[in-house]
Amino acid sequence: MSKKTLFRTTGRIVQGAGTLNSIVDELKQLGGTKAIIVTDPGLVATGIIDQLEELLKAGNMPFVRFDQVEADPRFELVDEVVQLVKGEQVDCVVGIGGGSSLDIAKVVSVMVTNPGSVEEYFGIDLVQKPGIPLVLIPTTAGTGSEVTPIVILSDHQEKLKKGVVSAHLFPSTALLDPELTVGLPPAVTAATGMDALIHAMEAYTSINANSMTDMLAIQAMDLIYNNIRTAYANGSDIAAREKMLEGSMLAGMAFANAGVTAVHAFAYPIGAEFHIPHGIANTIMLPPVMAFNLIGNLEKFADIARIFGENGEGMSSRKLAEHGLAAVHALATDLNVPQKLSGYGVQEKDIPTLAEGVMKVTRLLANNPRTLRLEDAEAIYRQVL
Repeated sequence: MSKKTLFRTTGRIVQGAGTLNSIVDELKQLGGTKAIIVTDPGLVATGIIDQLEELLKAGNMPFVRFDQVEADPRFELVDEVVQLVKGEQVDCVVGIGGGSSLDIAKVVSVMVTNPGSVEEYFGIDLVQKPGIPLVLIPTTAGTGSEVTPIVILSDHQEKLKKGVVSAHLFPSTALLDPELTVGLPPAVTAATGMDALIHAMEAYTSINANSMTDMLAIQAMDLIYNNIRTAYANGSDIAAREKMLEGSMLAGMAFANAGVTAVHAFAYPIGAEFHIPHGIANTIMLPPVMAFNLIGNLEKFADIARIFGENGEGMSSRKLAEHGLAAVHALATDLNVPQKLSGYGVQEKDIPTLAEGVMKVTRLLANNPRTLRLEDAEAIYRQVL
């Protein structure tokens, strides 16, 4: 029996070198008269925010700036930005940066129009009203946040990452300008690029995948896998940067509808407890989770190996899938991404608590191609200790 599926994504996506130059036109089309720029200190230091502000000034678009978004942002940060928006009578939001800045911009947009605190909206489809107009501009090829209805925030007290999921979190417009990613350091290119690749891999092997998400995930894997080494080794290669940015977006579209699986469920506890950057946490956890999941969807894992350039002629699906796993190890090695938890202070004594944290991420485990038990989670963490 065929299953019912639903596909949603951002309604307006503008791509291409120099796309940032259209920011004022985009905001005015949305009825914006005063904007808030939501970003982080690192991006300010690159000069990109100065470039954005000059465009807004030239286009007679008043603005204020919030530039203190942190990595894995605390949920308490949201109320701080919302108060600034209301106090300055801002009516549109520009989120620019990596996933953390885009996520804060998304949730601020809806918290301006919805009552209470963001804590009340952790969960699925709890946001009742659309937010104020929102334009998102990614500067990393990583999270795909510009095309997802998901925001991830950190609860430091509970040492957990929590999600707000709502169609109202899709931005009004996404601007994808590869020129903004040229200055990314190699380590950031590697970590964010691996995050995007894992989004596509998990969307493809999710039990909720469908023909549309498969199409997007396959194209995303092809673009990312075949360009990430070039983007890492030669950051000024604009063609590789553009393909990475497109791949990240397509992966975002895929996982926004099919869901990610257990790799992300394992990454959340170690990210919250040990502050391991999200892309690195995912990369560390990918090989052992992938090895565990292989038998749950052998044909699709074999497909992934083919996308990665493995020649499967004469091989069983199992053997080909294992070649795909080896390709993942080789890619992480080439990109110099850490592959062990111990380098971040994780010890054997931490594993039971971390594994319990994994089992709480039921939203993602429900998508996984193989049922996961607590003892499996502990064993998987031990493999990369």
